[in-house]
Amino acid sequence: MASRSCANFLHLVSGDLLDIPQTPRSLPRVMTVPGIISDADGYGDSDASSSGIHERKILVANMLPLHAKRDAETGKWCFSFDEDLLLLHLKDGFSSETEVIYVGCLKVDIDAGEQEEVSKKLWDDFNCIPTFLPHDLQKKFYLGFCKQQLWPLFHYMLPMCPDHGDRFDRSLWKAYVSANKIFADKVMEVINPDDDYVWVQDYHLMVLPTFLRKRFNRIKLGFFLHSPFPSSEIYRTLPVRDDILRGLLNCDLIGFHTFDYARHFLSCCSRMLGLDYESKRGHIGLDYFGRTVYIKILPVGVHMGQLESVLNLPSTAAKVKEIQKQFDGKKIILGIDDMDIFKGISLKLLAMEQLLLQHPELQGKVVLVQIVNPARGLGKDVQEAKKETYLTAKRINEVYGSPNYEPVILIDRHVPRYEKSAYYAVAECCIVNAVRDGMNLVAYKYIVCRQGTPIMDEAVGRDKDSPRTSMLVVSEFIGCSPSLSGAIRINPWDVDAVADALTSALIMRDSEKQLRHEKHYRYVSTHDVAYWARSFSQDLERACRDHYSKRCWGIGLGLGFRVVSLSPSFRRLSIDHIVSAYRRTNRRAIFLDYDGTVVPETSIVKSPSAEVISVLKTLCSDPKNTVFIVSGRGRHSLSQWLAPCEKLGIAAEHGYFLRWSKTSEWETSPLGVDLEWKRIVEPIMRLYAETTDGSNIEVKESALVWHHQDADPDFGSCQAKELLDHLENVVANEPAVVKRGQDIVEVKPQGVSKGLVAEKVLSRMVNDEIPPDFVMCVGDDRSDEDMFESILSTVSGPSFPAAPEIFACTVGNKPSKAKYYLDDVADVVKLLQGLSTASGSKPRFLEQNQVSFESAV
Repeated sequence: MASRSCANFLHLVSGDLLDIPQTPRSLPRVMTVPGIISDADGYGDSDASSSGIHERKILVANMLPLHAKRDAETGKWCFSFDEDLLLLHLKDGFSSETEVIYVGCLKVDIDAGEQEEVSKKLWDDFNCIPTFLPHDLQKKFYLGFCKQQLWPLFHYMLPMCPDHGDRFDRSLWKAYVSANKIFADKVMEVINPDDDYVWVQDYHLMVLPTFLRKRFNRIKLGFFLHSPFPSSEIYRTLPVRDDILRGLLNCDLIGFHTFDYARHFLSCCSRMLGLDYESKRGHIGLDYFGRTVYIKILPVGVHMGQLESVLNLPSTAAKVKEIQKQFDGKKIILGIDDMDIFKGISLKLLAMEQLLLQHPELQGKVVLVQIVNPARGLGKDVQEAKKETYLTAKRINEVYGSPNYEPVILIDRHVPRYEKSAYYAVAECCIVNAVRDGMNLVAYKYIVCRQGTPIMDEAVGRDKDSPRTSMLVVSEFIGCSPSLSGAIRINPWDVDAVADALTSALIMRDSEKQLRHEKHYRYVSTHDVAYWARSFSQDLERACRDHYSKRCWGIGLGLGFRVVSLSPSFRRLSIDHIVSAYRRTNRRAIFLDYDGTVVPETSIVKSPSAEVISVLKTLCSDPKNTVFIVSGRGRHSLSQWLAPCEKLGIAAEHGYFLRWSKTSEWETSPLGVDLEWKRIVEPIMRLYAETTDGSNIEVKESALVWHHQDADPDFGSCQAKELLDHLENVVANEPAVVKRGQDIVEVKPQGVSKGLVAEKVLSRMVNDEIPPDFVMCVGDDRSDEDMFESILSTVSGPSFPAAPEIFACTVGNKPSKAKYYLDDVADVVKLLQGLSTASGSKPRFLEQNQVSFESAV
């Protein structure tokens, strides 16, 4: 069932929620780059002028990478870069000539009277564009929709009852869209759409791409999701699921940390929007109204230089010595996590408790140091997680501790970078136990700090050539897990298994720890944040390469807006244009597909409507016309449904059977004389039909078709690929061919195709010395592409005295060999009605003579 969405963006943004002033727009201009369609062409793409100075990248995130505080003496706002934030590190992956602009919110509230001054300062000094969200909007947007609804859902938490997750609140959704609109307006203030690349970060801004794509149809736009993307069973519970998917699909490139997250997104697009994806030369792409939306899978990395510089600080070396002295004779297990319900801190403590219970000899010799970062959200769940953590730690320390030994040490305060680096450097093992997490860079940082630096080695008195070791215990539900093949992977819910993993990490031989560490360090050091940013940037450039080689225009209202992007030579068929050509020609050949062309594909009733029968009869009755229905359906069904059209030609089963009119006999293709292969193929199809719920077999006289449109999309597609491979091997030496179509796998006689039908009809017309000067062919699927191709090759042959006017038309906006397209069956029927009216009308000079004669009488 389709989700509800607002009919219009302006209604959504400028309703009762907030009164937000509109951002001034640059004047539209006529584009001058070759191949670009300007506003003057009427395709709705208006762009600001391009500076043409150098490459710019606009990074859009919820928060700017800035610290902000008031000067105590002057009362003025002072700002500085936050060196810890990933957003700031991205620039290391860009060339030195690239100008980086940041768009986002500040972590502090700025009074309305100071906003203009602050904006100028941030732009001049930091290349930052602040988005000032009103306090009420900020609260509903971030703490409301983002943290109470999207964040839990993306981490597989459903609001089954009010005590566990907040139910969907449409006012919070409106706030989310309003905030995204403000972010988009800020981007529009500075963007040069011909040259700049926009890179949007994370789940806070998932409908922002729709606003930008609506304003600039050819904008170069990427998005990276830093959280998990849930499976379709979870995601489909979100009432605005389609709006968010369409927002992401308005990007050119969408990035995910792992294949699992990308697979879930692709599954949602397939199940909820009916979109298929394919992999070409290593790149996964979705066709979305003629645009290819690429999917990138690459986990983010750490900033090697920053981590190493912190390790080289004197304060870090001093802290290392202090920790070594404090925990002398003990092995440290380290955990560093945010305080929220998904980080699995309490499960980690229970595993530590189980470890001490199972191995009493380790009591007094091992300690878990758990650093708790401040919570990013507020709410009852955070407070409950914090309470449970403290109670569990207290119980463990009371049972297994002593006056000089605490097995669990909680550090719940702001911990500076140097102190965290010191704990990383001395910890025997690091455990990341999250039950669900997007990436989690703790494991990467631990590897780098365990490698150390020459300055750190000298400070702590360690030989620079001494072997380095590290041990990681990581949850299989976090994004960094697939890239750490040397880690001990665990299911955080299995407390006993986690305890066993910790034991293994503590007692493992140093030689094996060294090998695991070296493997991890090679990966982490070569796949750092600069590599990640550079790789994403290069793929975004590749994804946008064809922007100006196609025509594009926007369609759809509200959050359903999307851009249709098609070849310049591929355009919508104008009924007036084809009717004009129809009237001035004397010999016409008309080929029409059946399902999806004159009858809707989704219709339960497969017989044609009275309206279709009427126009077909009129077209057939015109002596200048030769009209054929060319279908994959059986001849008996088509004969029955189209019986009123006595002069209509029918080609059934893709041309295996053909008749020129109702009174003529059926002609059978000589290519399909041997059908013995059907006895081999049918049992195989039966097997797949029995094992694939929702599939069925259609038995034709010349072919066998396995349908899976009613099966599970993923399973049906998987089974279709397997069946295709199976049947290709089986009929390799038979006079049959296996074809894959839209939700079907078909086996038919070799050589039989709709293209041969078109060739046969046109050749006969030429042989009868009535060559057509007008050829129209309309179809909607892959089999009809054979007709388009055959018509073009036939009419260009030497047998044709003069090239006719050709109108090859596909139904739907999609890549095709046809030159024209119509949107749907309704458009096809309107087209046929236009031709029918032209056939039934008299030439204008006869009408005028008749009027004059009647007047004279």
